Amino acid sequence: ALKSRPEEALPIFEVSLALRRRYCSHDRPVILSAQAEIGACLVDLGRDEEALVLMREVYAGKVATQGVAHQNTIASGINIAISLGNLGRWDEATTLSRDQLPMARRSLGADHDLTLRLEQSLAVALARNAGRTRDNLLEAVTIMQ
Repeated sequence: ALKSRPEEALPIFEVSLALRRRYCSHDRPVILSAQAEIGACLVDLGRDEEALVLMREVYAGKVATQGVAHQNTIASGINIAISLGNLGRWDEATTLSRDQLPMARRSLGADHDLTLRLEQSLAVALARNAGRTRDNLLEAVTIMQ
């Protein structure tokens, strides 16, 4: 219900994060989860720069606690790529997606939902980049087939 009302949800998520930091400071995944909720809310509010900073913190925390091959870490990387795209930073979104895709295929499999979302993210970044080449467009089409 709060997801559809991000302006109301944000202060609630911020209080939740403060409480988690106070009472669960030893449980980093709990804190990362609260930060991810705030990041998603910021995206919904169109505050993409702020969301990107927070999402990068969440990603770094997940790498540290779960490793780069964990599906939660890969999902966090996808969220960053999407935010980069929202900001029109297609080169960075392409690089991130390209870097993560082999890991996702190895650890999750080629048909896993997150692997497919990562491929889609890469295809969109390739196609939307103002500096795209014909080869980029062909790669994007190949990925989506």
